[in-house]
Amino acid sequence: MLALTYSCVFVGSIVASTFATPSQLPLKGSSRYFDVQGHRGGRGNTVENLLPAFAWALIDGTTTLELDNGITKDGEVVVWHDEEIVAEKCLDTAPAFQNDPDFPYVGKTIANLTLAQLKTLDCGSTRQINFPLQLVYPRTKISTLQEVFDFVECADPEFRIQWNIESKINPVDPNKTRSVEDFVTKQHEIFVNSPYKHAITFQSFDWRSLVAMKALDSAIITSALIDADTATMPDNSTSPWLAGLRLDEFEGSSLGEQIANAANFINADILSPADIAAEDSPDPAMDGYVAFTTKAMVDKAHELGRAVKPWTVNRQSVAEQLLEWKVDGIITDYPNIIRRLVQQKQLPVAPKYPKKRVLECLNQHVQVTV
Repeated sequence: MLALTYSCVFVGSIVASTFATPSQLPLKGSSRYFDVQGHRGGRGNTVENLLPAFAWALIDGTTTLELDNGITKDGEVVVWHDEEIVAEKCLDTAPAFQNDPDFPYVGKTIANLTLAQLKTLDCGSTRQINFPLQLVYPRTKISTLQEVFDFVECADPEFRIQWNIESKINPVDPNKTRSVEDFVTKQHEIFVNSPYKHAITFQSFDWRSLVAMKALDSAIITSALIDADTATMPDNSTSPWLAGLRLDEFEGSSLGEQIANAANFINADILSPADIAAEDSPDPAMDGYVAFTTKAMVDKAHELGRAVKPWTVNRQSVAEQLLEWKVDGIITDYPNIIRRLVQQKQLPVAPKYPKKRVLECLNQHVQVTV
């Protein structure tokens, strides 16, 4: 018997999904275009998770905007990846109010800062050392999720763009982020009040949030993120990331097949695995290269009616291998480059957005520090 830690309503939502056979399940999370996703907007090209990154992703013909959500101390859903504000990405400018005891804010967690405090940060001036081609946009502020929707709605009046929105929850140290309930309820409220509701995928490494979102709204497309660090624990204890599941209790002749079966069990529409297993051998041409996303994983997920969209694919040789295995999308820091490869393989790509209109909308919506 698989060990679960869900409430009864969560179990009910999972059991209900078993009444459909894999052949009856639609491959959700797919579109008429191959899904080229701009990771954090496309952080190889532009400072991450800010409006300028999403602007250039649109201009470059990205199919899906991939981004991250945190929740502030006062309950606002913001677009940022890290739990903590780090000096490598953001600069303090001034306190939100005189004699603020929390200032400086760099080094503090989003969950312990208010939106007003976050809005004082300059997160567009610093180019990341690992992304030397990044465009910087000095003094750019972090946006709320609603502000990102408002900007993109201006640039995309036909509502063509797709979204992949991650909840940044830490099940290992819950004091660093807000709870699963907070993320699911607050994100869902924004999702359903957006004209993009049916274009949104909700993704997370913390599979508890995927189960909770499906229980709240079965129409929301969910994507199960996983990598070597969250799949199994060094001491063979149950991973805190997989909602109480143990992969070794699932059928499969390989870890990849077990992962696909586990994602299917929680009724995730999409499986989103890391592309590689080891950062020190990141290319198939290198000795010691190990793929985390495998052909067996992709085949099993497809057999179960689930799409597969690996991350973060920044090497053409890895992308070519994944395309040969017929993945349904690729999440990358360089969506413009992967889009060209997809075109070369004669797969359909999403159209580019008019540069003039996108940049005009960016100028209208971007916020900068004084």
